[in-house]
Amino acid sequence: MDPIVKRNRANKRKGADWEIELMTGLRSVGEDVERLRLTGAEDEGDLAIREDGGLFTIVEAKNAKFEPGPFLDEAHRERMNFAKHRGIDPDCVESIVVVKRRGKGWRQAFVLTTVEAYFGLDAAE
Repeated sequence: MDPIVKRNRANKRKGADWEIELMTGLRSVGEDVERLRLTGAEDEGDLAIREDGGLFTIVEAKNAKFEPGPFLDEAHRERMNFAKHRGIDPDCVESIVVVKRRGKGWRQAFVLTTVEAYFGLDAAE
């Protein structure tokens, strides 16, 4: 087997394992979370957490080299796709990136968002 293909498969497996670990962990503490399916260019993220009042948090789970800017851009696109596909107001959907830390469990992962999103500030132009 081609070494690049083999490495790509291993990386996909690590990513899938991380998504499952995170989902299982969040469920164990009472979160209403489901795993989302890949939909190509219209991907909606990896996990969806149903919050009270019809709100959702979309989680982009990463087990890869730490690249916060591209990760956050991807999470934002996927948040918008999730809202669009379900006819939900995008203001009812937030997104975060959860990045696995080497040698640590799901509780010690990094959570990325922006100051704007974290504090609920209006989008700056």
